[in-house]
Amino acid sequence: MIGRTLRQVYERGVAKGLFRSKYQRSLYNVDRLAAKPWWTQEQTTYRQFFKKLEANWKTIRDEGLSALKSIGAFRDEAENLRDFGDWKQFELYARGVKYAQNCRKAPVTCSLIEEFEPARSCRRGQSKFSVMHPETHVWPHCGPTNCRLRAHLGLVVPPGTHIRVAEKTGTWVEGKVIVFDDSFEHEVWHNGTSFRLVLIVDVWHPDLTKQERTSLSPI
Repeated sequence: MIGRTLRQVYERGVAKGLFRSKYQRSLYNVDRLAAKPWWTQEQTTYRQFFKKLEANWKTIRDEGLSALKSIGAFRDEAENLRDFGDWKQFELYARGVKYAQNCRKAPVTCSLIEEFEPARSCRRGQSKFSVMHPETHVWPHCGPTNCRLRAHLGLVVPPGTHIRVAEKTGTWVEGKVIVFDDSFEHEVWHNGTSFRLVLIVDVWHPDLTKQERTSLSPI
């Protein structure tokens, strides 16, 4: 009943021009950007970067696991997006700013991000390790802007973990990058028995011009 009511609210929002679609409800948008929930690596034009992440995934995983052993290094997700469970993050870059102290714990990971301008300079995004423990549910929500795409590199992926973006549900694979537009409604479940670890890297939407990338305000 609640879900149906929300859908009706979202559809009215679309009709009034408040939302781009019932699933894409971000507020800080550039209207002309291509919009689809899931992207292939080739569609992003960033395939070479994603393949480099995949080629180094074991080293990236080991850096994430090492950081995970540092007491207090991973912080609780701060946006109150889960209704139950345990979900923490270890930030490397945020709003175009490098977290130098954290990057010292993940030098290879940060060097790969540093070398790639659409990730390093993404002032409307973040790069971080994300750990989620069993019996966690992240409820349906939308990111704040359509100016970025979000890449997840699977590092430790137990059975029973799933992500839905708009109407399609998928999962992670260790050593592989998936890409989606988090301005679309997405939801995560962890019904497994051990922790899930991924590297999240936000990149500028490929349709943005160089001038737009430098002039858009941070989020």
